[in-house]
Amino acid sequence: MELRGKEIYFLGSSVTFGVEGISFAEMLCAALGAVMHKEAVSGTTLVDVDARSYISRFRAAPETPADLFICQLSTNDAARGLPIGDIETAIRDVIAEAKRRWDCPILFYTGTRFESENYAAMVELLLRLQKEYGFAVLDLWNDAEMNAVSKYDYARFMRDPVHPNLTGYRKWWLPKFMDACEKL
Repeated sequence: MELRGKEIYFLGSSVTFGVEGISFAEMLCAALGAVMHKEAVSGTTLVDVDARSYISRFRAAPETPADLFICQLSTNDAARGLPIGDIETAIRDVIAEAKRRWDCPILFYTGTRFESENYAAMVELLLRLQKEYGFAVLDLWNDAEMNAVSKYDYARFMRDPVHPNLTGYRKWWLPKFMDACEKL
């Protein structure tokens, strides 16, 4: 998909927020020549547990144009052990809101591999919903190349098991996002 001059809306938590507000989102928009709208708050969930959750923030955010919607599969839902049925409802709600607003391509992305049975179940759920709704998924969790990274590079790219650092966003994640956007 040609995104030069187009508008991309990002919804997520700390991974989308990035390091001091800089993540793959800024890097992607700069590389593509796209306009960025980012709604990212650290520690938030897909499941509507409070006014900071994805769907509450999304519904309350100003209506802005978007040619592409990118949503993070939040690791916080897994860390909190939120019920998979509630996570499914939340993903469906986010999709419905994005379609209501824009009817543009939707891209969900997962985090890279870390120890979490809950997040693994969320990734499986997302892939099942992808078949139902036809949205795109950048599945970093199951990506063979991402999982084959050396321990040395992993340490260079990640601040902790969930969050990339700026080098990780730029050298490890950005090429995957660029490729995913080209395939839309």
